[in-house]
Amino acid sequence: MTLIYKGNVDRTLDQLLATYGKESARGTKLEAWLFDDAPSRRAAEVRLREFGVNAKLRSAYKPFLHFFLEEVDLVDVKSIAIGYPVHESCPHNRFLLESYPLAALTETAEIAFEIGRTNDFIYDVTLVYKDGRKAEHAIFAPNRIHTDFIGETLFSPTGWIRLNGEPEGKRIETDYEALFHTAMRMVAGYDWRNREPYFEELSIRASLPIADQPLPVGQEIISLREALHEDLYFSLLEVFQKKSGRPLGDRGLQPGQIIPEITLSKDSSISLNIETVALDASQRDGALQTMATASSPISFFQISSELAKIGGDAFKAYSRAGRVVEARYRHGSDAAIMISGGQHPNETTGIVGALRAAQELSLRPDAHFTVSPLENPDGYGVHQRLCADNPRHMHHAARYTALGDDLEYRTGTDLYEKAIRLEAERISKAQLHVNLHGYPAHEWTRPMSGYVPRGFSMWTLPKGFFLIMRYRDGWEMPAERLIDAVTQRLTAVPGLMELNDRQIRLYETHAGETGFRIINGFPCLISMDNRHAVPLTLITEYPDETIYDEAFIAGHTAQMQTVLAAYDALQTCVLPKAVALSV
Repeated sequence: MTLIYKGNVDRTLDQLLATYGKESARGTKLEAWLFDDAPSRRAAEVRLREFGVNAKLRSAYKPFLHFFLEEVDLVDVKSIAIGYPVHESCPHNRFLLESYPLAALTETAEIAFEIGRTNDFIYDVTLVYKDGRKAEHAIFAPNRIHTDFIGETLFSPTGWIRLNGEPEGKRIETDYEALFHTAMRMVAGYDWRNREPYFEELSIRASLPIADQPLPVGQEIISLREALHEDLYFSLLEVFQKKSGRPLGDRGLQPGQIIPEITLSKDSSISLNIETVALDASQRDGALQTMATASSPISFFQISSELAKIGGDAFKAYSRAGRVVEARYRHGSDAAIMISGGQHPNETTGIVGALRAAQELSLRPDAHFTVSPLENPDGYGVHQRLCADNPRHMHHAARYTALGDDLEYRTGTDLYEKAIRLEAERISKAQLHVNLHGYPAHEWTRPMSGYVPRGFSMWTLPKGFFLIMRYRDGWEMPAERLIDAVTQRLTAVPGLMELNDRQIRLYETHAGETGFRIINGFPCLISMDNRHAVPLTLITEYPDETIYDEAFIAGHTAQMQTVLAAYDALQTCVLPKAVALSV
């Protein structure tokens, strides 16, 4: 274990109270934008008023949305017209995205967005009430242009302060920003060795007094702690991508396991601890669940025991931490498929869906398939560990392996987890791989790094059950026929079309044009990709990160039904003669 940094950050609210919470400040009008939860800001306002200070403490994170959550009673509002700002230094829809999910919170009020001010930070809002009254507001969204730790220029939310009605005010570096910048500076400036992996686990533990705020829209939640986890994790990946000489976003990078653990402090303190530690290979137990009604991610033990029920030939690989990657091969006279889940194991419905589908197929005498339900057990271990603190966070530190890479992009001789997929290809000679994935079920942001997740902008908002079809050159027609057949069959899954319709409508309101095809009511991307030996790859993307109970059951049921639909479609699909399947 090597300690890199340990320290505390002074809380900005405490600093404001020390400066203005005294008799000499009486009569001051104070406006500030901070990265704090609403109860903390309201409590500080009350204390400041006791000293005669007229204080309004707003959220620096999604200030426009917080204006409606904290300052507007929508019950009597008939319509809302919004002019959102655009700025040349950020994506065109950036401030439209920041208003999410307002359109789902407006009760019966009609809402309309249009482009407003250019190169400014202000939303212009007109509220029309049912009794004919009209109110206009200019909502300030403080931002700053800055250069990040890899030399990229970004436009990010920041703290701000105004005194006594001054028109401009000035930026302040809040505690939240200082914590992020300190963590990044300490890791980026450390003297790492000159080869990958740089460590086994890089542990970043931070504690902040900021509570989460669930919203009454699907799985939506305002969580500055979750956002800090996301920003630290992906920002540090980018730092090590630059250090390694790899291009930004390279998924083959193997820095080691980066794990930010961002917890709620028991008092008002803010702390940060950064160190390198040995890999954690522990596996947490959990109660056995009935597969068809499993309401949460299942345990390592249950994955293994459910896999054993499928029968067939067992094969396995090992992860970097020494965990077993288990799989089964059922030989039959049908056209073979590969079924996989858990490549990104914080995407949890695919693991259960893969097992349920394989168990269903195993009842068919001619079924021919491989199944590896948990390709990345080291990531699954991280997910279990982080969910013990907060199961409603996305925990993308569990996305990649203990090497820190995406196993699909791994090359070289030390294959570890990837060996399971190559063995499945070899023994099955399948022409279709159904690769079960998921994506965030609520908004995904990186507030300290431009707000929109760099490299993952299309996944920042939920948009229903999304399907990706990749095909090798010459396989376009089978790919089109297969995805048409699969989506047609999925229309019969109870509740799935309603989920798609609801999320796509909200996505279009807050993100603009979708940029993807809609096939039989399902958002899809279809493209040629010659990276894989298997000529057809169907990737599912269910909005499943952070879902539980009935939503989780619906998710793994949709995953199961997709595998079964794809399997049946392949049996009747006309394959290119040059590489026709031999069975």
